Formats: sequence, structure tokens, C-alpha cells
Amino acid sequence: MKTDDLVAMLATGVTPVDRRASARRFGFALLAGAIGALILMEMAFGVRPDIGTVIHSPLFWAKLAFPFVLSIGALGAAARLSKPGRRPGWMWAVIAAPVALVWSFALYIVVTAAPDERLALVLGETWRVCPFNIAFLSVPAFIANQIAMRGLAPTAPRLAGAVGGLLSGSVATVAYSVHCPEMGVAFWAVWYVLGMLIPTALGALIGPRLLRW
Repeated sequence: MKTDDLVAMLATGVTPVDRRASARRFGFALLAGAIGALILMEMAFGVRPDIGTVIHSPLFWAKLAFPFVLSIGALGAAARLSKPGRRPGWMWAVIAAPVALVWSFALYIVVTAAPDERLALVLGETWRVCPFNIAFLSVPAFIANQIAMRGLAPTAPRLAGAVGGLLSGSVATVAYSVHCPEMGVAFWAVWYVLGMLIPTALGALIGPRLLRW
């Protein structure tokens, strides 16, 4: 068989690659995870009773913005890592920036507070349950994100699993913020971050098995 004939035979029936497949998969996963987290939040915890008043506070929107910006960075990193040989690139900066900003404000608040008030600023009233509540709410997004990534072609499965876990944790934290009564930046800097790190660690742990192809 001639080379030209072989190439023509192999090319028969080949269709162009759908460049929007990744965006559709992650879009569906993000929507499913967010709806799932909100439903779980309402069923398990409920919306905070003073939500009508607190939404007028800039601090409340800052609390929502913190995990929301993190979710944007995690989504971008997850989408990049789902393609063979790709790295997160500058998405690490989008992930790191809100954490660094919140930690900086938290450190300033704690350092300038009276010594006998510092621990209370960090612990708040719900530190014992906050991280575990966030991890619980992350379950729908965690499952959806891992399925989305598994259907693509990640070549760094541990890192991809971790970023997928961070995405689910940040989505869950946005939902949890609608319930959480804590309004202290020092509290978010510790317990919100810890809550998001639980699914991140789980994703890193199971990524090599779940995302292997």
C-alpha cells in the first residue's frame, strides 16, 4: 500500500476536536456542585436568619468574595491540568492572592487587638464545626469535578486531584458563607482555609488512582 493511500485511509471519518468540550464539562460540574452545595446547606444548616440585614454589610460580601476568587483560580488551574502536559501557570497567582490578602488583614487585626481578645478573634464561636461543615458541603462539587477531569486527559493526576478538591472546597465555602454567622477576617483566614484544604488533601490522595488513564 502506498503511503498516500495509508494516510487517506487513516484520515477517513476523522472529525475535528471539539475545543469547547473541556469548558462544557467544567461548566456542568461547577453548576452541579454549586447547586448541590446550596441544597445541602439549606437542608443541613439553613440560611442565617439575619441575611436580609447582613447583605448590606461590605464585610459580608468580602466573606463571599474570598472563596469566590479562589474558585476562579482553582477552576482555571483544573481546566489547564486536565489537558496533557499542561501546568496551572499564572492561575497559581489567582489562587494565592486572596489567601495572602486575607492572611495579611487577619495578621494586622490580631496583632493590633488587645492580647486577651486575640484568641477569640481567631476561634470565633464555630471553629469546632466550620471546617467539617465546609468539607461536607464540598461533596457534590468534589464528585462532579473529579468526573469532569477523569473524562479528559490529566497527566499530573495528584496535582489535578488536589486542584479539583480546592475547587470543590471553595464552591462549598461560598455556599456555607450564606449560613455562617462568623464575620471576622481572622476566623476566615484559619477555618475557612482549613475547610477548603480538607477536600484539597483528599483530591491529592485519590487523584493518582481516580484520574489515571
